[in-house]
Amino acid sequence: MAGSTITAGKKAGTPLPATYVTASGLPRYHPVSQALHWVTAALALAVLPLAWVAVSLPPAPAKGSLFVLHKSVGLTILAIVVLRIVWRMIRPASTDPLAPRLLTLIGRVNHGLLYAIFLIMPISGYLLSALSGRDTPYFWLFTIPGLTKDEGAQKIAESIHLVGQWFVYALVLLNVAATIWHLVIRRDGLLERMLPVQDGRGSR
Repeated sequence: MAGSTITAGKKAGTPLPATYVTASGLPRYHPVSQALHWVTAALALAVLPLAWVAVSLPPAPAKGSLFVLHKSVGLTILAIVVLRIVWRMIRPASTDPLAPRLLTLIGRVNHGLLYAIFLIMPISGYLLSALSGRDTPYFWLFTIPGLTKDEGAQKIAESIHLVGQWFVYALVLLNVAATIWHLVIRRDGLLERMLPVQDGRGSR
């Protein structure tokens, strides 16, 4: 009901206006956090197939175009993750007061690892290209200059990039599995906290 207040969790705390919470009574993530989360997820789902297809193609203009898209999406992910980290520092995410401490800790560790791998992968990918002496076009809008050719450092970047992809697969699958567990087993409204308001109420 508009104008009513809901206290998040059983513990005493500052009542939150009903417009700030989900149907389950938990604080909804800020719209900026929601937008950054879903844009990152969409780009992560795009960057992997672009690499798979590009690698499988024979040398041709289409192969080069797909690699440009792959690198551009990767650099966009890098920029958004940096923005997410800064945003988290400015506005920390609200926690579920009913969640066990271990569950909260696991969630934080998972997010930290996701941030780390989404920083490591674009940086290693850029170095893999730049250390060959090549410039990196960004969506054909502008070009990021390459670096002095260094085969030894390039091989290190390549190894990091190749190994890192398996961490991406593992962490993304873990994140999806955790979301399903929260949705189907625990039923704690976690997914709703990350979705825009759909029932006429506002967001925190």
